[in-house]
Amino acid sequence: MGMPEYSGRRALVTGASKGIGKAIAKRLAADGAQTALVARSSDALTAAAEEISATGGKAHAIAADLSNEDACLMAAEAALETLGGLDILVNCAGATRAGVFPDQPDSDWIDGFALKFHGAVRLTRILWPSLVAAKGTVINIGGAAAYTPSPGFMVGGAVNAALAHFTKALSKQGLKDDVNVNIVHPGMTETDRMEDLLRQEAEAEGVAVDDIRMRRSAEAGIRRLGQPEDVAEAVAFLCSARARHIQGIGLAVDGGATPGL
Repeated sequence: MGMPEYSGRRALVTGASKGIGKAIAKRLAADGAQTALVARSSDALTAAAEEISATGGKAHAIAADLSNEDACLMAAEAALETLGGLDILVNCAGATRAGVFPDQPDSDWIDGFALKFHGAVRLTRILWPSLVAAKGTVINIGGAAAYTPSPGFMVGGAVNAALAHFTKALSKQGLKDDVNVNIVHPGMTETDRMEDLLRQEAEAEGVAVDDIRMRRSAEAGIRRLGQPEDVAEAVAFLCSARARHIQGIGLAVDGGATPGL
């Protein structure tokens, strides 16, 4: 047996207190990476870090509201101080709200972009010199709605599309600076957040949550709903030396749900 694949690598994962972000942090830590977990909620965050540490992984919790620029700077500095540098940045934090247009208020749009888009841009900008020094990797977590606009998920789709554009442009800078940059677009994935979105959509339409869930799976025509680990496996591969020639792509992990090319 050789060394674990990410032994000696240092990773920062945002949105890491639950769902997809937590699964990614667990996956990288299981393969030897020293991980900094960033999220708003310190209780869930601490529990996630303890869960990873309990299985022999190295995890550090950093509580920060990444929709705020000062908090992004604080989180980045804390991660660099704790880890001593950075090889992998995974921007997974996001909480865009579902709803029906034109009922969604301005705040839903502003908040959606503030955390998922601006948070990712700011954190990447602050940490870019460290990633350049390490010849590192940036993975943004978007969402399949980037490809498939829907009236019930307009904010999320717009944010994911913007994040995809930023990722592609950044990958061109990454070619100059020797940093790998890609985006992963999860489809419907079984997380607390998906339950929240289904509930928001059910409330907006005045129907039962299970009706929305069944309709979504049927519309998507998929074999099963995604698991956070499905996304984590894709991210782990894209962070590896084996994937170094993969640059600027959008990888859908959606069970084949995306209807277009």
